Amino acid sequence: MQRLRQSKALYFFLFAKWNFMSTTNYVTAETFEKLKDELQRMKGVERPAASNAIAEAREKGDLKENAEYDAAKEAQGMLEAKIKHLEGVIANARILDESNIDTSKVSILTKVTLNNLSTKKNVTYKIVSENEADLKQGKISVTSPIGKSLLGKIVGDVVEVQVPAGILKFKIENIEL
Repeated sequence: MQRLRQSKALYFFLFAKWNFMSTTNYVTAETFEKLKDELQRMKGVERPAASNAIAEAREKGDLKENAEYDAAKEAQGMLEAKIKHLEGVIANARILDESNIDTSKVSILTKVTLNNLSTKKNVTYKIVSENEADLKQGKISVTSPIGKSLLGKIVGDVVEVQVPAGILKFKIENIEL
């Protein structure tokens, strides 16, 4: 019974969080296709597998004392929450065309070369949506502290970024696609 209450609380939290995520998601055509492929995989492969796991667990006897059944139902609920979230992301996605991006100022999909004024080192970041952010590949989210502070700035501007470690100062050296 306790597990059921915890599951319901978790589902409520996930759905409440995701239902409020109706903001526009700016993505490239490549990322949009990846999202659609992931959704198709979840619906076509993972959903039937979850149903099969529930059916197998149901065959093992009394459902009140069947931990395998409870685990399979919980896994199915989590999968359905992920599917619902991904459907929302896709429904609110706007595909960006790089040929229409203005490189005179920092915007989403631009590649920005910055000079860290305290270390004198140059770093290059591509400003992308939250779904595409990957620091190892030099892609930062438009909603990250650095991404937010760079938006709309031009070459030569000095930007102060509030991060947990303090304030960082960057000078914008170059903007390109």
